[in-house]
Amino acid sequence: MNRVLAHVGLGSNLDGPAMQVERAIVELAAMPSTRLVRRSRLFRTPPWGLSQQPEFVNAVAEVETGLAPIELLGELLAIERRGGRVRDGVRWGPRSIDLDLLLYGARSGREPGLELPHPRMHERAFVLVPLSDLDPDLQIPGRGRVGDLAAAIGAGGCEPL
Repeated sequence: MNRVLAHVGLGSNLDGPAMQVERAIVELAAMPSTRLVRRSRLFRTPPWGLSQQPEFVNAVAEVETGLAPIELLGELLAIERRGGRVRDGVRWGPRSIDLDLLLYGARSGREPGLELPHPRMHERAFVLVPLSDLDPDLQIPGRGRVGDLAAAIGAGGCEPL
């Protein structure tokens, strides 16, 4: 079985956000055919999109997995459901837990329900700051080095907890 390094973005701004993110990281480590390699620190980040909501806690985890991308995404969505996430169609709204598959090795492409790398990750400090904390030399296919991308957009109010 081929194993791939994948990166998962985690965020929460409801129901004890730091606890929600920590719980989800534990669940990532328990996924089938997957092991947690490392994770970033937790960061307090301002809301994005809808500004009238509580601040977020964000992090990034690196996992080594034998799951295919769509299988991995299914596991991430299951962790969200167990964490109380309800996808009600409100975009960028408050949430108990949000997990995004950011990178799956160097894979680029689309399939139903999934685009890799995550299509807007290079524009968002709440992703780039924790990802740079984890590995500033990581390359985002088609975009460049994480540390350079993070420096170009700035911290955007992201602060380590």
